[in-house]
Order: sequence, then C-alpha cells, then structure tokens
Amino acid sequence: MTSSLDPATEPVSQQSEAAGSASTTEYRVLSVSRSSKHNFSKDRLESVLLVEGLGIDGDAHSGTTVQHVFRKKSHPAEPNLRQVHLIQAELFDELAQDGFEVRPGDLGENITTRGIDLLNLPEGTLLRIGPDAVVQITGLRNPCRQIDRFQPGLLKAVLPRDSAGKVVRKTGVMGIVLTGGMVSIDDEIRVEVPDGPQRRLRCV
Repeated sequence: MTSSLDPATEPVSQQSEAAGSASTTEYRVLSVSRSSKHNFSKDRLESVLLVEGLGIDGDAHSGTTVQHVFRKKSHPAEPNLRQVHLIQAELFDELAQDGFEVRPGDLGENITTRGIDLLNLPEGTLLRIGPDAVVQITGLRNPCRQIDRFQPGLLKAVLPRDSAGKVVRKTGVMGIVLTGGMVSIDDEIRVEVPDGPQRRLRCV
C-alpha cells in the first residue's frame, strides 16, 4: 500500500482510515523470519518467539539497547526502538508489478503482514499478534543502499515521491515488544491506535 504521510512530528488530528477500520477488517501474519546474524535477508520460519523488552528470540536485532551495526558503534547505550521490523505484503505486490521479485524476509523484516496499511498507523499504535504478543510501533524504517545490492534499482522503487514531492518510505515499520509470546504464520493481528492526539511516524 502507498502512504502519502510525511514522517513529521506534528500531531495527527484524526486516525488513519486503515487504523480506524481495525474492528471490521481481518489482518493476518503472512510470514515470520529471523536471523542470528546481521544479514540483509532473514530466514523464513513457521513461528518466532517475541520476548518482552528485547525483540525476536535468536534474532541479531534483539536487545534492550541499539543493535544496528553502525549505530551501535557510535551510540551503544541508545535504546533499541527497532526490536521488531514489520513490512506489509502489499509492498511485494507493488514491486512485482515493477518487475522485482521480493519475498517475505528478503528485506530483513521479522513479520510480514497482510491487510494492514502499516505506514499510515500513528506512532504508539499497538499490534496484538496471535494469542499473547503485543508490539508497539515506534517509527518507520529508513531504507539504505544495501537494498540496491540485493536487487539493482530497488531502493528507488521503495523511496518514491508523492504528488507534493515528499519522499514516501515504503519499507515497513519498527516496533518494540511490550508483551512476549509466540507469533506464527496466519495469526490474527488486532490494531489499537492510541487515544488523544496522534503523531505521524518518523524514521527510527
């Protein structure tokens, strides 16, 4: 799905249509992935264990402090706002129309969703995934040039500009684990947007 939101910090007065329809639309986990190393892509699995305050059990990005390779060198004590990476499967559908072949886990996400316009959810949205797990959305993923090493030209495809000329970052969202639990393929996802003024997602 295409988002026209600029990742600014000003309050959002109304929740997005996607978030507001959470009670009537079925959202599902299409795939789950994990890697113990800082590889670009992750291995697809049947299920993964989310651990409160850490992330995906056995994943290289799990931890209370930042695990991003470059950020860890410069700001090792920075809190880890990227414990879980989620991408909407609709992005892969769009990319296929442009001639790219991208499958779940290829872009390094842990959870691939179907039906949710992740990019338009406000900051702080809760995703209740499966019977127990709760992930709080912290912000947008900011894609880097490694994407072009995976498939040439892909970076431009996931960083288009909207009609106003603003960059649209399509490579999913990041979150932290508030409540742990197993997450498996085809698990239901329930969306809870925060009360009060809502804030657009920024890059984290």
